[in-house]
Amino acid sequence: MLLDIRHVTRYHYEHPVRESVMELRMQPQKSVRQRLISFDLDLEPRAQLFSYIDPFGNAVHHFDVPQPHDELTIVARATVETQEPPELPAGLDLGEWDRLNSSFTQAECFDFLQPHGFAVKTDALTQFMAAKGLDRPRLRDPLTGLRQLNETIYSAFDYEPGVTRADSPIDHALESGAGVCQDFAHIMIAICRDWGLPARYVSGYLFTDRKKGDRSDPDATHAWVEVFLPSHRWVGFDPTNNILTGERHVAVAMGRDYSDVPPSRGVYKGDSDSQLAVDVAVSKAKSALAEPEFFNLPRPTFRGGRRRGVDAFREEQQQQQQQ
Repeated sequence: MLLDIRHVTRYHYEHPVRESVMELRMQPQKSVRQRLISFDLDLEPRAQLFSYIDPFGNAVHHFDVPQPHDELTIVARATVETQEPPELPAGLDLGEWDRLNSSFTQAECFDFLQPHGFAVKTDALTQFMAAKGLDRPRLRDPLTGLRQLNETIYSAFDYEPGVTRADSPIDHALESGAGVCQDFAHIMIAICRDWGLPARYVSGYLFTDRKKGDRSDPDATHAWVEVFLPSHRWVGFDPTNNILTGERHVAVAMGRDYSDVPPSRGVYKGDSDSQLAVDVAVSKAKSALAEPEFFNLPRPTFRGGRRRGVDAFREEQQQQQQQ
């Protein structure tokens, strides 16, 4: 499937700030099943872009806007060709558990076996696992257990933006019975790691198809889970939509949890509050991408808020909660 992606991020500052330093993870991955045909970033105000590869293999772009500005706009455009992954069997033999416990797997996947950040086992998660029969994973093979886990999370939670925030712990979704893709991914990762399955958080995009039952927001970024199975390497599960990942999923960045892969984050220097507006569009590729219509983005409004000293850097922890 050939897909065009446009991701517009606009920060608006109540008063001009003197400088902004930003870091972006917006470039789609290059892999066997995902070919990156083109990618570009437009910045306003203009700034020189630099890039590096982080420890998880993600492309990271960063820049500095050293002059006063009251708005910062980032437009990421990409064209990606994706393929369906190989079809998985109905199940695996129980020897897969032994292969998961091998010293090779434990060493190769060490980072994705440890509790981290949002993906941690809590008392609320323990109760959820017991109530759903998720505390007895070795009664079935890992792949069958993962399919059931994917479906259980999908059925147990309502998809409801606004119930949780980008920095919400998993207990918020567990207690309310609702959340968004970020919450569902963290819950699944925490359970997988408790089972002894290496699991990682994937940030990206989904070409949404309502006819297939997708409930995720088509105008937002998306998140899902990849689990390492020695017989098949990394396998993607999308608990938001109760599907395995396929050609409609575009992976951008991978990490231990959301805190490793936010699309944008940074700091600015100045005595001002900021607001964020985001617009995402994923479509089947056309001859050319339409120019971004900035005025379609709602202009942020200010409700008042904290102010800092004029010489202090205020961390602008981005609020692009993945939907």
